[in-house]
Amino acid sequence: MALRPDLAIIAGAVPAATRVLDVGCGDGDLIAALSDKGVDARGLEIDAANVTAAIARGQSVVQGDANRDLADYPDDAFDYAILSQTLQTTERPDRVIAELLRIAPRAFVSFPNFAHWRVRLALLWNGRMPVTRLLPVAWYETPNIHHVTVADFRDLVRARGIGVEAAWYLSGDKPTSAAAATWRAEHAIFLISRCA
Repeated sequence: MALRPDLAIIAGAVPAATRVLDVGCGDGDLIAALSDKGVDARGLEIDAANVTAAIARGQSVVQGDANRDLADYPDDAFDYAILSQTLQTTERPDRVIAELLRIAPRAFVSFPNFAHWRVRLALLWNGRMPVTRLLPVAWYETPNIHHVTVADFRDLVRARGIGVEAAWYLSGDKPTSAAAATWRAEHAIFLISRCA
């Protein structure tokens, strides 16, 4: 099974023989890909059906909520933490990021860019929250409670003194440049780290 494009980027960037916590791991597709390269990958997932599916695959996944349960992990328990397409669903994204960087010195964070030109155009022309390929449900059905943009995320990490080691941007399922990423990228992936 092919990985979602953001997960494929993360899987390619995580070094072999590291310890990883995938927060919001779904049914464990990324954990499976990481395990194939010798990564000790664990998962935290809120959806019971996804937890069951991951455990059935032989993966170490526990049911939990990123908003509350990251506090149960000790400092530096992992080399990397991963939060893919989950940031916008958390109650306090800033606190979740702080927890990720407490339990691991580096974290991958990916999210849909709510400032993509198609989203802006749909709001401008229709006056309604858009339904797109990456935001496929109506506003009242969506788990998204924070509408983060590439610029918003950059501002947050700068304000918190968090380092950005790398960033990738996707338009459709293809990489796009950082130039005008706030307008052009449908999806962003950042590798962030604690400040020294």
